[in-house]
Amino acid sequence: MWLWALIPICLAVFGSVCIWVVFGIAVSNGTVNVTVRFPYISECGTYDPQRCVFSQVCNISSVLMLWIVFIRFQQVRNYDHNSRVNRASIILGFISCLGISIIGNFPQSVFFGIHVFGAFLAFTLGLSYFWLQVWLTYKAPPSDECLWVGPIRAALCTLCSVLVVTMVICLIFDSAHSSVASISEWALVMSFFFLFGLFGCPVFGLDCFSHDSAITGDISDLHGNISEILGATSHYRINGKMAFW
Repeated sequence: MWLWALIPICLAVFGSVCIWVVFGIAVSNGTVNVTVRFPYISECGTYDPQRCVFSQVCNISSVLMLWIVFIRFQQVRNYDHNSRVNRASIILGFISCLGISIIGNFPQSVFFGIHVFGAFLAFTLGLSYFWLQVWLTYKAPPSDECLWVGPIRAALCTLCSVLVVTMVICLIFDSAHSSVASISEWALVMSFFFLFGLFGCPVFGLDCFSHDSAITGDISDLHGNISEILGATSHYRINGKMAFW
């Protein structure tokens, strides 16, 4: 059903808007000082009251991301492309979503090590997930549809790779008052939200399928499908018309 395509769009809009709301609250109550250095996202969400908002944003976003990753995996699988790349993508996607939840629930001011570990899972494995999606965009049918999605996805993944490298280099070698690393982090997160939003490209009337693409199956046995991801035999299928690409 085409309504599933609203999930990526809702995630992209919700996440993008809410992290800037957290930034606005942090600036307004003086917990961050943008005149000294542009703050990291986690710095904005470290103190009350914005910490509560930040935690909820991360939790809700991680759940939506989990659902998107799962449906994308199922879509590719039901195009008879149940490859190792597709299975690897859902594993990376699930772990990166866990990293988002860790970031929101373990503030850096209290659990710095755990928070950084969550950021590592979210950014590095999340980027790996999207690079696998670039590969699947061109290798998994229908490869001749939505021709504009592939180049945009590849360009954004390239940009995200540059931003990750820039952020790491600046964290290691740059001065404490530099804003390059934090600005790179903000740009990276916004790019991630945009990449998730691309999964719902047909929503605004963009016909991504030149024919009816039905993704068949039964949504009655989620446990069986997870077993297949781990290597077991599964009879899990999804019925209905899918609006993802």
